[in-house]
Amino acid sequence: MGSEDLREIEGSSHPSKSQGKRDRQAIQALAERLINRPLAELERLDLSESVRAAVAELARIRDLRARRRQIKRIAALLASEDLGAIQALIADQEALQRAESARLHRLERWRERLLSEGDRALSELADRCPEIDCQHLRALIRAAQRDCACGKTAGLRRLFRFLRETLPDPMP
Repeated sequence: MGSEDLREIEGSSHPSKSQGKRDRQAIQALAERLINRPLAELERLDLSESVRAAVAELARIRDLRARRRQIKRIAALLASEDLGAIQALIADQEALQRAESARLHRLERWRERLLSEGDRALSELADRCPEIDCQHLRALIRAAQRDCACGKTAGLRRLFRFLRETLPDPMP
């Protein structure tokens, strides 16, 4: 039996201290990501009652040191849960949030282009989305430009709302 075989046997039965620490840190990071999720998402997970109670208790804790201790407690409780399902849900929800955020940024860029470039940006948008009501959009652009000149934001919000409701999701 060589030294490599001995290390494989030792590694399979006893993880190193460093590996154990990395595992605990990963669970701690997962706990921190978990507590920042909305309660509706947490309810979809098959979490034990003790984890649910610990997360609910965290919402009431205001002291920073006490919050850190509670997060460590949640991480310790999570160690006995199905971490794969938790990680998958969090990753899926974060991906959805990133996609929605990217979509809103694209809409914001379109709104800025419509306000600054005018008819040129409007005709480009009409070419990409022929179903858009150009006449109504042109009126919204003019109202937003007037509001901007007066320092108001109502027209900007109406224009953004119209774009959000009418433009398709995979809009470049």
